[in-house]
Amino acid sequence: MKKIFLCLLVVLAQQSLLSQNLYFPPTDNNQPWQTTDPATLNWCPARINNLYNYLEQQNTKGFMILKDGKIVLERYFGTFTQDSLWYWASAGKTITSFLVGKAQEENHLNINNKTSDYLGTGWTSCSLAQENNITVRNQLTMTTGLDDGVTDNHCTTPACLTYLANPGTRWAYHNAPYTLLEGVLENATGVNINLYTQQKLKTPTGMTGLWTTIDFDNVFISRVRSMARFGLLMQGGGAWNGTQLINPTYYNQMINTSQNLNLSYGYLWWLNGKASFMVPTSQLVFPGSYAPEAPADMYAAIGKNGQILSIAPSQGLVVVRMGNASNDLEVPFLLCNEIWQRINQLDCSLAVQNPETAQPTLYPNPAQNELNITHLAADAAIEISSLVGQRILTTTAATIDVSGLARGLYLLQIRQNGQVLTKKWFKE
Repeated sequence: MKKIFLCLLVVLAQQSLLSQNLYFPPTDNNQPWQTTDPATLNWCPARINNLYNYLEQQNTKGFMILKDGKIVLERYFGTFTQDSLWYWASAGKTITSFLVGKAQEENHLNINNKTSDYLGTGWTSCSLAQENNITVRNQLTMTTGLDDGVTDNHCTTPACLTYLANPGTRWAYHNAPYTLLEGVLENATGVNINLYTQQKLKTPTGMTGLWTTIDFDNVFISRVRSMARFGLLMQGGGAWNGTQLINPTYYNQMINTSQNLNLSYGYLWWLNGKASFMVPTSQLVFPGSYAPEAPADMYAAIGKNGQILSIAPSQGLVVVRMGNASNDLEVPFLLCNEIWQRINQLDCSLAVQNPETAQPTLYPNPAQNELNITHLAADAAIEISSLVGQRILTTTAATIDVSGLARGLYLLQIRQNGQVLTKKWFKE
């Protein structure tokens, strides 16, 4: 017992250190939010403009960077404004993770209990024994073992929720079991999810926004600044201006590896700097970090079409991006990585890599329907061939439709700037 108490004191001390040097804006959104001049960080105006140009090209609607809680950069594009609302997509999963932790703290639920304790039996098409093995923690970690390869893995009806593997033995980015955490929360607390969010998160931090149902999905919609407030809360160790809003132990569980299958996944948060990562729709494990240009301690909420909340404690930065993207990837790692690549170049004292000499990269790899290539020169020529050298297609496009190719390993050759680069990629 004494050892547990000492560990708890250490955790609480760590959270205090995380938040003590942070600025927290007033919870009254009509009051000003303090700013930091980018020049004090030695950020070059020309490089900031290059970042904004890139963001605009990527169909960004709103963008913010906080440094120690204060606004350094804030830009809106087109008709989008500070008061415009936008969806979080899967980035909103992290709010659900927070709420589940709060409900556990208040003894409404236990994440180690079986999900059927809160949803009742028959919420899947599994046998009773199989269903009773699925816990709330499995839902938080994407390890329910339910089949994500069904026709619509967003479908939450029992007919769509079928057994594939024992819980905890398989990681898969499966939206339906996550979505059902809403029912777990509401049944456990006896409170509607919007009211619970208001009580436990929005009122203490000044966040605004609303959960709404789109098809099967439960989607959070808010302003850019509300996403930034949530990021600042997380940067502060789950504390807002001296008030701890989430149990420190659970907070640390959220942003650390939650299972040994996908090391880059916590409780619905994506973790950078790990030895390997997995991606939606695939069982392959890829070496390295999903965002190698970002700080190793960065963790992120990432949603379809580039809804990104990225927190880098070592740099004191919170980065928010809302908008559309050029592809339909559920978790757009490449966009997250390339935003960080440009943030890294903001410092005037650093040399900027010439885009003409930057090495092309492929994304996603493996690819299912669409393969993207970054850093292509104007004279680039691309050829896809089999492993034995049989030419399959040639193109000059940075985005290639590969939906018609058979599953397997391929070679991609890029000729540009008088050089030839060959890469391997996998078609799912």
